[in-house]
Amino acid sequence: MRTKYCGNIRIIDLNRSIVLCGWVNKIRNFSQFIFIDMRDWTGIVQLVFEKKNNKAFKQALDLKNESCIQVIGIVKKRSAKNKNLDTGEIEILVNKINIFNISKALPLDYSNNSNDDIRLKYRYLDLRRSQLLENLKIRNKITYLIRIFMTKKNFLDIETPFLTKSTPEGARDYLVPSRNYPGKFYALPQSPQLFKQLLMISGIDKYYQIVKCFRDEDLRADRQPEFTQIDIEAAFVSSSQIRNFAEKLIKKIWLKIIDYNLNKFPKISFYDAIQRYGTDKPDLRNPMEIIDVTDIFIEQKFSSFFKINAEKKNRIALLCFFQGNKISRKKIDEYSNYVKKFGSKKLFYIKINTIENGFENIQSSMKNILDKNTLENILRKTNAKNGDILFLIADEEKIVNKSLGMLRIKLGDDFAFFKKNTWKPVWIVDFPMFKEDYNGKFSCNHHPFTALKKNNQKKLKKNPNLAISDSYDLVINGYEIGGGSVRIHDSKIQKKIFNIIGIEKKIQIEKFGFLIEALKYGAPPHAGIALGLDRIVMLLTKTNNIKDVIAFPKTTSASCLMTNSPSKSKKSTLSELGINLNKNK
Repeated sequence: MRTKYCGNIRIIDLNRSIVLCGWVNKIRNFSQFIFIDMRDWTGIVQLVFEKKNNKAFKQALDLKNESCIQVIGIVKKRSAKNKNLDTGEIEILVNKINIFNISKALPLDYSNNSNDDIRLKYRYLDLRRSQLLENLKIRNKITYLIRIFMTKKNFLDIETPFLTKSTPEGARDYLVPSRNYPGKFYALPQSPQLFKQLLMISGIDKYYQIVKCFRDEDLRADRQPEFTQIDIEAAFVSSSQIRNFAEKLIKKIWLKIIDYNLNKFPKISFYDAIQRYGTDKPDLRNPMEIIDVTDIFIEQKFSSFFKINAEKKNRIALLCFFQGNKISRKKIDEYSNYVKKFGSKKLFYIKINTIENGFENIQSSMKNILDKNTLENILRKTNAKNGDILFLIADEEKIVNKSLGMLRIKLGDDFAFFKKNTWKPVWIVDFPMFKEDYNGKFSCNHHPFTALKKNNQKKLKKNPNLAISDSYDLVINGYEIGGGSVRIHDSKIQKKIFNIIGIEKKIQIEKFGFLIEALKYGAPPHAGIALGLDRIVMLLTKTNNIKDVIAFPKTTSASCLMTNSPSKSKKSTLSELGINLNKNK
């Protein structure tokens, strides 16, 4: 139906007769001439309809934006070049037009004024926007690069089941009722975790898959109920080997997609990340770090002033912000209210005007308990300079870390004091094996198949809260784009982990019996990582919402406005599946 694509026509095609198919992007009527910008997935080209070609001209008068057409015409040189278009040197003098479909008025505005709900309801129209189309092209290019890279490294692309067993791994499962087994359910996989481990036990050696995963959890800008991950697993490898391999893959993607050379990825322990940045997903473009000053405030008068509970694990720490002269009293109050969201009772500040003038020339919400010696110790430890402001919190350690970590991010967003077009990857390693809740119950920080670091097995019995896992997360510019670990390959240790997190032996057999059994048949040491494809594409296309890089995304309430799903099913269908609905709910 066509001999050329709109965006591919160049001056070399001058005077050629061509056939194009696409959509009307813009119409300009100048009485004797009608100019139409015609668009397909490759780009835009200008069409010219002359009044003397009466039939084609009259047909063009009926057209509306987004109508679908075919034109036959001659490539001509434009009198004035349009530098904004790749096809800006030429135009198409139309001889004949076939109108496939006249579009009615669009329900959304391509100038980005439409709200998210309208855009999602008419997603097939929203995808016609050049920016979204470009995002999908970049996504396609990334997946192509991944497949070439993995194939050259001798990884096998192996599919794993979507209809599988529900296993307690963290998030809620999406359940699928079985017609053949009434009352029983499949689960959509949260990840191919257990299957890729079974593939290693099978002797596959190197596996990868670009795979859909499903988690029934609360959504946000970088999370969807169904998402795509680059799943990688290998046998007889260490955690450092997996990290090095993942680094090479990520570097390749960044170089090929945006021509950016990523440097060596630094490595920070989970503990250090929390202490220095208040998060295990630090954005290292932001140079500010949390500075501990607990040792400066050890006197009893300070404990009384800060109202610290001695029975808790406390911390006194601060941020040193170099643009203190830009922060008004009103802004300080705003930040004080902000950190209260994270449990902080009060945000103290010390505003340094001129250090040379000494103690008298500072503004502070804690000036009445500061003395010259204490202030000098603070200035020395923080390396504060004229014009800086110190934001200090004294509270429980978790509250201090979280509050200052979030304030650090907010200051970075509010003042944009670091370069946006840079990339700062970092590995976060040495995660605690377990999290302990207020009732003393343990859960796994990653998943229950994560191996311990060497020499940590003895801690399982006496001090499981001190055990460190052989796991790792990859963070770029504050986004976690991947995570993985060395896996447990010993059935006895696997059972111990299940016991510690409170999975009863009966449930262990019911939910994980096949894995425990498989581990008894010469299971090799193995490790892997899962990289979030959606987040990688989101970063590389410089959008801040994962919906912009997925063709048909869900809303934050996990619904599809375009298809109106989830939807109700007929009673007869539910009956066939052995399902009765509770009307009260």
